[in-house]
Amino acid sequence: MNKFLCLLSVILFASQMSVGQVIQPENITIIRDAWGVPHIYTKTDAEAAYGLAWAQAEDNFYDMQETMLAVRGLLGEVKGKKGAIMDAIGFMVKAKELVEENFDQAFSPKFKAVLNGFEQGVNRYAELHPEEVRHKKLFPIKGKEIIMGYVMNMTFLTNTHHDLLRILEDNFTAFDYTSVASGSNSFAISPTKTKDGKTYLVSNTHQPLTGPVSWYEVHIETEEGWNFLGATMPAGLTPFVGTNKNLGWTHTTNQDNFHDVFQLKMHPKEKNKYYFDGKWMELEERTLKLKVKVGMLKIPVKRTFFYSVYGPTFKNKSGFYALRFPSNMVMGQAEQWYWMNKAENYEEFRKALDMQQIANQNITYADKTGRIFFLNNGLFPERNSNYLWEAIMPGDTSATLWQPSFRPLDSLIFVKNPDCGYVFNMNNTAFDCTCSEENPRKSQFPQTMGILEASTARSIRFHQLIQDFDKLNMEDLKAIKYDSQYSFPMYTRTLENMDVLRQLSPSKYPELAEAIAVLQKWDGGAEIDNRQAALVTVACNFLQKYLRDNVLADQNNTLPEEEYAKALGFAQQHLRKHFGTLEPELGQVQKHVRGDKVLPIWGAPEVLTQMYLEPFEKGMYQTAVGESYIMFATYGKDGVEKIETVVPYGASNKPESPHYDDQMELFVNKGLKEMTMDKEKIRANSERIYHPQ
Repeated sequence: MNKFLCLLSVILFASQMSVGQVIQPENITIIRDAWGVPHIYTKTDAEAAYGLAWAQAEDNFYDMQETMLAVRGLLGEVKGKKGAIMDAIGFMVKAKELVEENFDQAFSPKFKAVLNGFEQGVNRYAELHPEEVRHKKLFPIKGKEIIMGYVMNMTFLTNTHHDLLRILEDNFTAFDYTSVASGSNSFAISPTKTKDGKTYLVSNTHQPLTGPVSWYEVHIETEEGWNFLGATMPAGLTPFVGTNKNLGWTHTTNQDNFHDVFQLKMHPKEKNKYYFDGKWMELEERTLKLKVKVGMLKIPVKRTFFYSVYGPTFKNKSGFYALRFPSNMVMGQAEQWYWMNKAENYEEFRKALDMQQIANQNITYADKTGRIFFLNNGLFPERNSNYLWEAIMPGDTSATLWQPSFRPLDSLIFVKNPDCGYVFNMNNTAFDCTCSEENPRKSQFPQTMGILEASTARSIRFHQLIQDFDKLNMEDLKAIKYDSQYSFPMYTRTLENMDVLRQLSPSKYPELAEAIAVLQKWDGGAEIDNRQAALVTVACNFLQKYLRDNVLADQNNTLPEEEYAKALGFAQQHLRKHFGTLEPELGQVQKHVRGDKVLPIWGAPEVLTQMYLEPFEKGMYQTAVGESYIMFATYGKDGVEKIETVVPYGASNKPESPHYDDQMELFVNKGLKEMTMDKEKIRANSERIYHPQ
């Protein structure tokens, strides 16, 4: 009878899945190492996807559900107004329509099997752990819906939501997309630049430290050739960054202009009609019905969205504006990452890149042959050169209606094996990705591509540090990566005139004289024991909040002197009130926190060890966005020789787990744990070996 019930359970479970082979969990082995990181071993890639879904769910099922809830239009019921905004964006980008219409022909049979395996794994976990499910209507989730989540998330990765804010706030003053605060660093060093003749790769991502876009570390090895160690995000089908035995890569978000705003010419009398190519056309209307959590209630909400030939269209006080962006025109991001994971050499990796399904994200690459490269990756529209695309575009002619056929990979900024031996990116312009004499030239690329031309403080600092080395070793590279020093004059891509903070006059602002004197002593450092940095980081936090609350208040990323004086005044008052001095050690004010563990932490906005903060308690601040998954990989001629990583907290997001916070000390001490892809070593040092259910 028990065997019959077990078989019946499997049949019922399989009937809820998309078409695909039913995964047998006993074929999947998960080895948890001493840090709790899952190493997943299977025969097939589809089984590995099941194991990845299961391991993620064990550690962070809560965040895995976030995007899925938004895809289903259920996040508003769970999280209230903020969740409803995500529901609306998912509806607005038409992710469902894109996937439903194109799914069958968009993916290879091999990847569909992988997707189906992941689908089975996450649904099985939900079935066996109903107490962790955040909404009763969420599961079973479908593979198509997982892909819809990728499409929706790409909208944020390409910063399309910033143009949406411009429309909704009816503010089209000059706005620089570099005002996005967070970012990442990447480095690749060739054997010509290293003392030991090895190749180095550093992945130094700057993401939210918790939540639905935080990192999750994992290793996958299958008999079908998928062998990769790196990090993914909640509900990710594959690692997004990391290394296999032959090659590795990392991403940094590029801030190029991938999307455009169009002003429609509306009919003077007839409602919702717009002029296009000599004809009056009707706006398409679609109604979104949601329930939004307000206190203990769930309030029904109905909103109407418009669509024109350009895409999602919105009405504000000035008229109707449309958004056009590439991230809702492709849906193969997950499969491209899958083939990037599986590439065994440069040629296979390049073939995966040729899929061009990842709407943005720079790529910094290294491999065992000593090859390195930087690619300013993205879907750049083929725009009409007769228009200035930095402005609001006329929305009445097909001359401005670019098509979803994007510039081929060969036409993008691509720097391979520079003679100086290194490539890098810190969310700065792709025109500065190696030594100055080998950088790509602006004249070689059309202005219609909208390539960012700004530096970041981190890229400026990197140049200062790397020029001291004819050749370097890994310890030198770690010193560069863990540098916490501002360069003077102070500059950030969020606020280009940041140095005004240090230039305030005590005669003009006598009430700030003491704080100004402290700033004049400051050496630009943001280490734990620096006694002037706290004044700066508290002021910076005040300014960041100002920019968040006044999304488009800055003009060309500058603020008037008075705003800097207010920020310094706030910091002066705050430190006096809570710490009794304007010169506490930075680590007294700035903390890395999880549960009951509170540790002092280094870092600041736009230093290489970048950290953004949020209020904690008793006047202290805690880390929120910045240094997250960090990986150092060393390659010799036979493949990867050493992998070192660290995450901000631990492998699990569950407080009862011993791996909830066991990497925190390592992290704040700028330490790393050594990882391996050697199964025997992993097994010998394992904490637990088991099969999912």
